Amino acid sequence: MPEPFDNAQQSFFSHLGELRTRLMRALSALALVFGILAWYDGEIFELLARPLLRLLPTGSHLVATDVTASFMAPLRLSFLVSLFVIMPYILFELWGFIAPALYREEKRVALPLLIISCLLFYAGVAFSYVVILPTVLHFFTHAAPHDVQLMTDINHYINFALKFFLVFGLAFEIPVATFLLIWSGMVGADELAAKRRYIIVGNFFAAMFLAPPDAFSMLMLAVPMCLMFEAGLIAGRMVQGRQRAA
Repeated sequence: MPEPFDNAQQSFFSHLGELRTRLMRALSALALVFGILAWYDGEIFELLARPLLRLLPTGSHLVATDVTASFMAPLRLSFLVSLFVIMPYILFELWGFIAPALYREEKRVALPLLIISCLLFYAGVAFSYVVILPTVLHFFTHAAPHDVQLMTDINHYINFALKFFLVFGLAFEIPVATFLLIWSGMVGADELAAKRRYIIVGNFFAAMFLAPPDAFSMLMLAVPMCLMFEAGLIAGRMVQGRQRAA
């Protein structure tokens, strides 16, 4: 075969080998963290259930409607928390794989954005756990009739809480998405600002599907999404001004 083809083939397999190595590192790190956190699955579940247990009457508790739920639900939660904890390392391995193919200007912007994205996602999850989840749970528990006793299944509660964490974590990524649109030149900051009313309506429309089916939860999600858009717009204006000055 021609020599250029051999070189390309060798380069392809070398990249494939590097990807496999980095993937194995990430999976090994995930297995290690999960092996540690699995011993504390009860404490992790108690921490997650604390916002709800504080609102229930004295002596109330969560229930397990499946035989295996009392064992599998905390274990599944520990695995998801392990993935949540190890995600920066996974992104670090991914960055190490794709960084050689980027230009210097792309590297200068991509790495800070990657770090900021992780921090914003964690900030969104923390905001959801500290502020949003207790507020929403307080609303639902006090909206129930007085003669109805609230008994929540542990799997349903885990799914409910994790949905909030994921949705708010992604909502806090809106500044990064807005910044990338402006930095790449796909759209200007002034153009986005002119379409602000449509973006606000779009945020409320998206919150209607992402949040639980009530107006209160939709409002609690849509307002931070709008604020995150404004933060990304401010950052985009700054970088656009620097690009014009250069």
